[in-house]
Amino acid sequence: MRNKENWKSSKYERHKGRLRGSRDQAQVGVQSRLTADLVAGFYDAMLPLHARGRLIDLGCGKVPLYGTYAPFIAENICVDWEHSAHRNEFLDATVDLNAPLPFQPGEFDTIILSDVLEHIKDPALLWREMARILRPGGKLLMNVPFYYWLHEEPYDYFRYTKYALRTMAEDAGFEVIALQAMGGAPEVLADVFAKTVVKLPVIGRMAALFVQGLTRLFVRTGIGGRVSRVTSAQFPLLYGLVAVRR
Repeated sequence: MRNKENWKSSKYERHKGRLRGSRDQAQVGVQSRLTADLVAGFYDAMLPLHARGRLIDLGCGKVPLYGTYAPFIAENICVDWEHSAHRNEFLDATVDLNAPLPFQPGEFDTIILSDVLEHIKDPALLWREMARILRPGGKLLMNVPFYYWLHEEPYDYFRYTKYALRTMAEDAGFEVIALQAMGGAPEVLADVFAKTVVKLPVIGRMAALFVQGLTRLFVRTGIGGRVSRVTSAQFPLLYGLVAVRR
C-alpha cells in the first residue's frame, strides 16, 4: 500500500471498540448508515479470524478496511480500476478487474473483495482469477448487496443469491466456510425508505436518519431480532462470504 502514513478512516470508523459506518456525511450518506453498519460488523468479526500474510484488496477504493485488517497481515496490495469513484493515493496498481489479473499464481494469502462483484461484467473470470492468485488454504472475504439500489452507474450489473455465490465459489475452487445474510425485511424496508426520502426538502435527511435509527433499535429487541433473522432467508439486504482456496 502506497502512502500508508497518510491513511485515515473513511467509510468505516471505530466507535466504542466496534467498527461501524462513518458518521461523516462526506464518507457515507445519511441514507446508507444502516447498510454501512451491517457491512462493518461483518468485517469486524471476520477479519481478525481470517486475514493473514500477504493481502490484496481488490476494488479497494479508499481502503476503508485497512485499519481493521492491518494488525493481522504482513503486507497489503491495493488495487482498483480506472472507473472507480474513489480515486486515491494508496493504489499499488490500476487494474481492470474484468480482465486477467497481473499477479502470479499463489501470490497472496488473503483477498478482500468488498462491494465489488456486482460491478464485474464477467464474474466467473474474476472468481477463477482470485482462485489462481490465492495460495491453497488462503482466504477470500467479500460482501455483496442483494435488495439494494443501483449505484456507481452504469457499472452496476448484478445481484447474487446465496445459491449463486456458493456455486460460483465452488466452481472456481473455493470451499465456502461462511455465507451470512446481513439484514432482513426490517432493514430492507428502512433502507428503501431512507434512500427514497433523503432528497425531500427540509425533512428528508432527518426522516432517513430517524427510520434507520428506529430500525436499529427494533432489531436489537428480541422480537425485532427474530423478525430480521427469519426474513433474511428470503429478503436479505446484503451477503457476506468467507471462502478458503482448496
